[in-house]
Amino acid sequence: MIGMTQKPKILVIGSANMDMVIQSDHFPVPGETIIGGDFSLIPGGKGANQAVAAARLGGDVCFITRLGEDIFGSQNLLNFQKEGIDTSYIHQIPEVPSGVALITVDKSGENTIIVAPGANAHLTVGDMKASEQRFEETELILLQLEIPLETVVAAAALGNKLGKKVLLNPAPAQKLPDKLYRYLQLITPNETEAEFLTGIAIDGEASAEKAAKFFIERGVQDVIITLGSKGAYLHSSNFKGILPTSKVTAKDTTAAGDTFNGALAVALGKGLPIKDAVNFAMKAATLSVQRMGAQTSIPYIHELSIP
Repeated sequence: MIGMTQKPKILVIGSANMDMVIQSDHFPVPGETIIGGDFSLIPGGKGANQAVAAARLGGDVCFITRLGEDIFGSQNLLNFQKEGIDTSYIHQIPEVPSGVALITVDKSGENTIIVAPGANAHLTVGDMKASEQRFEETELILLQLEIPLETVVAAAALGNKLGKKVLLNPAPAQKLPDKLYRYLQLITPNETEAEFLTGIAIDGEASAEKAAKFFIERGVQDVIITLGSKGAYLHSSNFKGILPTSKVTAKDTTAAGDTFNGALAVALGKGLPIKDAVNFAMKAATLSVQRMGAQTSIPYIHELSIP
């Protein structure tokens, strides 16, 4: 079992949404109306999912986000408190809706997602400066791209200036300024995001290594490209190659990447070598895809072990 006595201080900065999920046999084509299956209302958002994953898997987590002063915002805030997450820097904004995501999950477990950012778009550079004390107290900072890009850059720059480990999950993919890469210890794109950012299609270990070098040349220290059921490609100072994952039947892949990143942050915060941290994160993600929903699928530390 991964060590449970040490709780690394992890600062997650990102989005919080309410996910509206419909299951269906297949995805509709433009202009088509189909009859779906079960409907669920599940807390989500990449930042929130990663914060919950890190908290459940052994981290001392503080989450910085923005919520609306609506029922979704209040429900999300209560959920974070129940998870034991420090909500001191979470604020509800009047007259702005909380973020929402419309998600369709097909019978193979694949999904399509449309996000309306709402209050997430109001997390600012000024908010990062106002949170500097919390940055100083943390060990690792975890970021994604569902909040304004300038806010992500400001958070990464501040974390780097203070000597903190900064981890970026570049999702959903968008073009990034070169200066951002220099602030990062670690970047964790999936195959699609890696291709978007580098222009290199990932079709095996050689292409993954070529894509990883794109990030390394721009100042990132370590690179992990997640490969879904094929595992993950790791490029670090002492290991370069694909780490395989367990084969399972996926029910819903909605929060697999977020579970991976939250678990990875905890493992690195506990001081595990990066190769072991990736293996731990893949085990957590493998559990999550066998369950429905975003935060409802994220496992707890007692469900996992690590060599």
